[in-house]
Amino acid sequence: MKCFIRIAIAICLAGWLIQASPAQAQAKTIIDEWNSVQPPPPPSLQPATADPKTTALLVLDLVHQTCNAQRRPRCLASLAPVHALLNHAREAGASVIYSLVVGSTRADIQPEVAPLSSEPFVTSGTDKFLGTDLADILHAKGIKTVIIVGTAAHGAVITTATEAALRGLRVIVPVDGVSSDSVYSEQYTAWDLLNAPVITGHVVLTRSDMIKF
Repeated sequence: MKCFIRIAIAICLAGWLIQASPAQAQAKTIIDEWNSVQPPPPPSLQPATADPKTTALLVLDLVHQTCNAQRRPRCLASLAPVHALLNHAREAGASVIYSLVVGSTRADIQPEVAPLSSEPFVTSGTDKFLGTDLADILHAKGIKTVIIVGTAAHGAVITTATEAALRGLRVIVPVDGVSSDSVYSEQYTAWDLLNAPVITGHVVLTRSDMIKF
């Protein structure tokens, strides 16, 4: 009888400990709180001045495969401001460098933003520095500032901009020249570029018509 009572007490105590102990089991994750999260207020866009002698405009992945009405219609809307910025950069004498996705060619670049025959390009995944000679091209040209436009905001743009900042380059991102599959992707890209550790302070968020050479 005593043994039975001891076992019963042990079982009750174990049950109480299981119920009382897992504070971690009750801790909420970001998934639990997803719908209650409020986005921060939008950042203020800042004017940017760039020296054309030491500035390169990077035009990322604006090819038919990634910039089309079916997959990414917001990209098509960004072509007009990118076109205007290209003209502005070329007139000022800034360098222009293109990137392609794997499997694409120069002929796949959208005609509104087509490169000149003298403008170089690299082919890579999201990080346009990885496995390419982009760093060498920039170094040879004496580039200290990069202006980054293209698609996708949450892919090539955010990754290449981050890597550029980590390499000590000043980064300018005109928000009307970048696009993604969704508005949310563009929003968190803009937030991350201004708030991510280390690169904070090295990125200027602006609009294409606020850039002066």
